Amino acid sequence: MSVYGILMAGGVGSRFWPRSRRRSPKQVLNITGRTSMIQETHQRLDGLIDDENLMIVTTADQQGMLSEQLPTLASHNFIIEPFGRNTAPCIGLGAIHAMSRDPEAVMVVLPADHLVRDVSAFQKVIRAAVDFVRENDALVTLGITPTGPATGYGYIQCGEQSGEKQGRAIHRVKSFAEKPDLPTATRFLESGDFLWNSGMFIWRASTILEEMNRQLPDIHEKLQDIRQVIDQENYQETLERLYGSMKNISIDYGVMQDAANVYVIPATIGWDDVGSWATVHDISEKDENGNAGPFQQLISIDSSNNYVYSPEKMVALVGLENLIVVETDDALLICERSRAQDVRDIVDRLKKNGNEQLY
Repeated sequence: MSVYGILMAGGVGSRFWPRSRRRSPKQVLNITGRTSMIQETHQRLDGLIDDENLMIVTTADQQGMLSEQLPTLASHNFIIEPFGRNTAPCIGLGAIHAMSRDPEAVMVVLPADHLVRDVSAFQKVIRAAVDFVRENDALVTLGITPTGPATGYGYIQCGEQSGEKQGRAIHRVKSFAEKPDLPTATRFLESGDFLWNSGMFIWRASTILEEMNRQLPDIHEKLQDIRQVIDQENYQETLERLYGSMKNISIDYGVMQDAANVYVIPATIGWDDVGSWATVHDISEKDENGNAGPFQQLISIDSSNNYVYSPEKMVALVGLENLIVVETDDALLICERSRAQDVRDIVDRLKKNGNEQLY
């Protein structure tokens, strides 16, 4: 029963425009540290999952970039999505490839672009989850212990404790909740039984495919047809034909909300999904005025709580608060921190206008 890491690395990260683009997606950028997001994710798996058992689910456009950043991985470590179809098809594709190598494969499914500060704690909770799914027909997710009433994350409500592995309590999931408003998030926190939804999952490949068969039978049927031709000459043609016709749906909506035998392990691992430039400001070191970012030089006059990315130029701010300022060679973003989620709308506008060089 081998353990396979499935890293979801096919997105662009449009909220991080103008740095993140098709040719330089979020996961290959050094947004939170000295190395890229995908390199940080790979490094935290050292000693946990062998490179031989690592699968990067990505696009053909991104494979070359990721290969350069992960030189220890071979071509067979990359599973190529011909089209973006959200996380349910992505995870299903990883599952059939894992099962083609080991019918009893255990999957550790991780986004490639999250931040985890406490790697030791992360590895311990993953090992506990792997031990649990080896003995139980279960779908396990990691629930992050909240540090405040965040409105940018989904939530998981813990039910009764159903077991323990390596000193980690394992609870049945009582319910999932979408991203709440602030009063609701505050109630969640006060109740004491809600965790942030991390988007990290551990299960046997056969278990998730069985659940997909129950809830997403059309996707499951097409995945099984693709599985039959893995490593055959007609694999690529079959993949493109069937994958492109799959429903675009997330694993949360498509499977987890109505699945049986769903469990959560509370985790305190210094996690953040790094979902926008505002998040980067929140997690970055700041000067005495709350300004943050890798600026070459900053002159701040009566300006506070701004995020500035300008590694080549000096930036001067006068009387400005709560702004995002991101400069690249060919673009400049200026927006209110409270509107950071709306940066993705710029990319939509650029696509509509045909500005291919800018997105």
